[in-house]
Amino acid sequence: MGEAVELEAGGRTVRLSSPGKVFFPERGFTKLDLARYYIAVGPGILRALRDRPTTLERYPEGVTGENFFQKRAPKNMPDWIPTAHITFPSGRSADEMCPTEEAAVLWAAQFGTLTFHPWPVRRADVDRPDELRIDLDPQPGTDYDDAVRAAHELRSVLDEFGGLRGWPKTSGGRGLHVFVPIEPNWTFTQVRRAAIAVARELERRMPDRVTTKWWKEERGERIFVDYNQTARDRTIASAYSVRPRPHAPVSAPLRWAEVGDAHPRDFDLATMPPRFAELGDVHADMDDHAFSLEALLDLARRDEHDHGLGDLPYPPEYPKMPGEPKRVQPSRARKDEA
Repeated sequence: MGEAVELEAGGRTVRLSSPGKVFFPERGFTKLDLARYYIAVGPGILRALRDRPTTLERYPEGVTGENFFQKRAPKNMPDWIPTAHITFPSGRSADEMCPTEEAAVLWAAQFGTLTFHPWPVRRADVDRPDELRIDLDPQPGTDYDDAVRAAHELRSVLDEFGGLRGWPKTSGGRGLHVFVPIEPNWTFTQVRRAAIAVARELERRMPDRVTTKWWKEERGERIFVDYNQTARDRTIASAYSVRPRPHAPVSAPLRWAEVGDAHPRDFDLATMPPRFAELGDVHADMDDHAFSLEALLDLARRDEHDHGLGDLPYPPEYPKMPGEPKRVQPSRARKDEA
C-alpha cells in the first residue's frame, strides 16, 4: 500500500496514509487517485460544501468493504475545520463538520470518504435552508432519459413560478438533481411544502411520466419526485462527490444545454478532472443568486384550497407531523380494513 505521502490543498498539507490501497478494484483506482481527484476539483466541491454541515459517507477499505455514514465530526478532526450544531427529527443532536477550505475535503478523503452529503443550510443558521433541492428518481422500468424529459419540464415549471432558476447535475446513478438557491427565509417545513408544490405541478403536466406517490407500490414506471429529500436531516450527494459504485462515477454538475446530451457514465474519477480543468465549475455562479419561494408557497396554498391537496407522508423514522396523512402503505391499509 506504500508509505504515507503528503499532499497540498489550498495552502495546507494533509498526510495520506496507505496511498496505494485499491478503492475501486474494477478500475484500479487507489486511495491516492481519490485524493488527487478531490484536489483537482477542489474549488468546485468546496463551493458545494462551504459552511454546510456535512455527513461523510466513508468506505475505509474501498467500495468492496464495509461502509458507514458519519454524522458527528470525528474526534481527530483538526481545529481548523469548523463545525455546526444540528438537531435531528429524533430530538438528538450532533456537531457536524463544515468545510471552509479545500484541505478539509482532502482530510476527509484520507479517512475513506467517497461521498459528501451537505445539509441545505449554512452553519450561521442551521434552521433556514438556502437551497431547494429537487430529486428526479427513476423507478423500475424508467431510466436516465426519462429523468431528462422530466428535468426539462421542471425547468419550465420553475421559471413560471417565481422566475426560479435551477442548476442540474447527475446523481452519479440514473437520476438527476436540480438545485435552486433560495433566500434563507423559510423553515424546512416550508421548503418541503414548496418542493411538494413543484412535484405536483410537474405530475399534472406529465401524469404518465412523473409521480409524487411516496409508496413504491403506487409509483409505476414513472419518475418519482422525492420531495422528502427536503425534510430535515435528509441530504443529497454534493456536486463532484464520488459515488460508491464499481466504475467510480461522480455527481457531475451540468449546463442545461448538456442535459440530454451528456450521460452519467461520461463522468467519473478519471474524466471529471480534465473537464474541470477545461471548463471550471459550471455551477460557480449559484451563490450569486437567491430566489424567493413565495410563488411556490402560493401554489401550495391553492392546491390545498382548490383541490384538497394537503401534506404528504414523511419518511418512516420521522415523528408524526402536523397535518400529515396516515403513514400506512396502501395495500396494508386495505388489508387492515378488510
